[in-house]
Amino acid sequence: MTDAAGRLPCEGEPLVGRFDALLCDLDGVVYAGPHAIDGAPETLERVRSAGCAVMYVTNNASRPPAAVAEHITSLGAPTAVEQVVSSAQAAAALLADRLTPGSPVLITGSAALADEVRAVGLVPVRSQDEGPVAVAQGFDPHLGWEQLAEAAFTLADDSVLWCATNTDRTIPRERGIAPGNGTLVAAVAAASGREPLVAGKPEAPIFREAADRVGATRPAVVGDRLDTDILGAHNAGMESVHVLTGVDSAAAALAACSSQRPSYLLGTLRELFEPYPAVAVAGEGDRMRAMCRQARAEVAGDVVTVTAPHDDLDGWRAACAAWWAARPGAFVATDPEVHWEDPA
Repeated sequence: MTDAAGRLPCEGEPLVGRFDALLCDLDGVVYAGPHAIDGAPETLERVRSAGCAVMYVTNNASRPPAAVAEHITSLGAPTAVEQVVSSAQAAAALLADRLTPGSPVLITGSAALADEVRAVGLVPVRSQDEGPVAVAQGFDPHLGWEQLAEAAFTLADDSVLWCATNTDRTIPRERGIAPGNGTLVAAVAAASGREPLVAGKPEAPIFREAADRVGATRPAVVGDRLDTDILGAHNAGMESVHVLTGVDSAAAALAACSSQRPSYLLGTLRELFEPYPAVAVAGEGDRMRAMCRQARAEVAGDVVTVTAPHDDLDGWRAACAAWWAARPGAFVATDPEVHWEDPA
């Protein structure tokens, strides 16, 4: 896999050396619920100590940036509040651009979202009776039917602006994968017949804000979701690192449409300090082949044959390179049939 300029990593150079900033997702990358993902905080502190800036870009609008920074710090990666860019901040900025100061905004979400709306000069309210001219919706694990209904009632007026912090369908937790803000937004959309503006990932501004804060010219987005982190990197014109510690698997990356294909595929964040293996691709049309170290992948029609130990990461890297070369302009997700062959 190559970077945006088509370059391969230098042999022996740790992958992290290619970037001047990492724009990291949180859920599924740094932690799952309250607990750290094994080795993630220590690795990110090592990244920062090596001179590469670390910023955290999160679609979780339920907590203020200060609480997020405190959480990351408690896990072993000292973090300042300025290193956290949230979708709540992005939503507040979007509303401030479109509304006059002092406008009332219905908050369908957490107190943290209300605080960000208040910080940009707007007035958070909780009832349609208070005359809101906009609805700001973000994730809150305590959100209930009454709050969703209030948003739907308010949005019956087509002049009311609707902004969602994000539309993530799922969110990783320590016990597994749980419904995310996208499911709650979908409930309001079904009731109101409307679709919101989306402020956070995968839109580009939240990533550009993170990069601008540290003056990065070679940033990389690090995430576990193809439809938010990796798509967002494409939208922002940045490289992307997909890490397999959260929502989307290597198989999902293989099948992804072109706009959700990562620049690099890692098992864990620790691999940032390892050289990224070169992947050689050859062939033409839908008969492509690729080599990644000892792993080999060949495409014939809709079948990808991988010669490597089953689920080997280099095998997936080779498979992705070959399949993506055979399907270079995929506007929707593809459906390759993957066969694994033991190299022995």
